[in-house]
Amino acid sequence: MDPFQALIAASTGLGLAAASGFRVFLPPFLMAVWVRFGFLDVNIDGTEFEAFSSDVSILLLGVASLSEILAYKIPWMDNMLDSLATPMAGLAGVSVVAISLEGADPSVQWALAIIAGGGTSLSIQSATVAGRGLSSMFTLGLANPFFSIIEDVASVSLIFIALLAPLLALLASSILIFVILRRKIQESDSRPRQ
Repeated sequence: MDPFQALIAASTGLGLAAASGFRVFLPPFLMAVWVRFGFLDVNIDGTEFEAFSSDVSILLLGVASLSEILAYKIPWMDNMLDSLATPMAGLAGVSVVAISLEGADPSVQWALAIIAGGGTSLSIQSATVAGRGLSSMFTLGLANPFFSIIEDVASVSLIFIALLAPLLALLASSILIFVILRRKIQESDSRPRQ
């Protein structure tokens, strides 16, 4: 894999990892569909990811995606799902980056997958958990389904940007992470010191 191909693959993976911070199963599902139909230039034949785009995987990821989207519309269930979705978002972020970089040097592939992919998806997931917590506190969960719709739109948008314009996805993901980190720094600076 030449450096430009690696940049495109990493950008695709990071865009999908960012989308995994909003919805865990939707980015891997749509990535699997794109790989299956040859729309994504990734060769996973004969690798540990070979089953990723199989009929069974696509069916399971599709059912999991639909279930997750619907479950987040139920105010009491969405907060419960967040406790499960947080570690799974990290795993999804690592997976989509690792798959997109299949064929690259394994040390680069896995370093980027774990650090950038997992870190990106976990950062966004933690921000959505905090946002949903505030929504639950101030609206008793009544606004949570609307919050969930915003997350759905953000995830779908990032997925299609990642698949169609990877460098734009890298930019969008970087901006999201910058905003999240900046907000965390501002929050820590505004807390009174003891």
